[in-house]
Amino acid sequence: MDTFRWSSSGVSVRTCRPEDPSAPRSFGGPTIDDRALNTNEVRREHAMQSGQGMRIGMIGFGEVGHVFAKGLLAGGATIAAYDLLFDDPEAAAAATRDARSVGVVPAATNAEACEGADIIFSCVTASQALAVARKTAGSMRAGQVFFDVNSVSPATKRAAAEAVEAAGADYVEGAVMAPVLGPDLKVPILGAGRRAGEIAERLNALGMNIRPVATEIGRASATKLCRSIMIKGLEALIIDCTRAAAAFGVTEDVFKSFYNSYPGMDWDEIAATMPGRVEKHGLRRAAEMREVAAMLRDLGMDGSLADAVADRHERYATIETKRARQSEAAE
Repeated sequence: MDTFRWSSSGVSVRTCRPEDPSAPRSFGGPTIDDRALNTNEVRREHAMQSGQGMRIGMIGFGEVGHVFAKGLLAGGATIAAYDLLFDDPEAAAAATRDARSVGVVPAATNAEACEGADIIFSCVTASQALAVARKTAGSMRAGQVFFDVNSVSPATKRAAAEAVEAAGADYVEGAVMAPVLGPDLKVPILGAGRRAGEIAERLNALGMNIRPVATEIGRASATKLCRSIMIKGLEALIIDCTRAAAAFGVTEDVFKSFYNSYPGMDWDEIAATMPGRVEKHGLRRAAEMREVAAMLRDLGMDGSLADAVADRHERYATIETKRARQSEAAE
């Protein structure tokens, strides 16, 4: 296992906003006035614009972490990541090799991944998000930012923020508003927290697509999970609908009815893509929907529908995974 230490030669990132419009600016190529800014200052400001020198820690190196890391590295960041698989005797070699292959330094612990980082991304499962925030908080220092992009309820995000801020660090929530694969680093993310605007500016310079929506924690995650009620619910419904329709031989008539009722939706595309998403990500989405159920109960509402959607995602993902393995074994 590599021992990770940030290089002391890393470029610090800061923002220069001259109050006098006529003052020399530290960006924009030939407009920089070297008589007012020495060469090192110019380099620092250029580094801020390009993202070079930003030091990122990453907790969780699954699909989301992997995609974000590749894009951020391309923008000039340096990344150390920790994942539970790095501790798994059977999976560690492949997992750490995968991290190194994209330029990420595998860290031995989440504390090591945090050491010297400007921003720490949390990209874990919904069920582990709060535990990870609490554990990581003990390794953070003042000035560092914990950027939580996990799909959890506003209450869970607020509890995570409380743990991080109690340690003297800062917390920003991120709500990923679409599947990551495809848009990759450009996937739309809503941000909330006291430093959300600053973090959006710094990470967007590296190629991300973060839109700060509030200073209070919870608004971004509420937007995400309210959306999930519809999207994850539709995924569960379309699976049962298409299977039942196929069994009765009425698929064509059912879909004609869909198009008559909701002509603006591409029902064929929905039916073609959603089952595969659930098969691949159903367990993760089930955990997210249980967070939705918790959010609804916090509002005094009935969370049973969200729980049912979670069960459907989990069951479908489990059954399809089992079938795939049985098919591979038979071959």
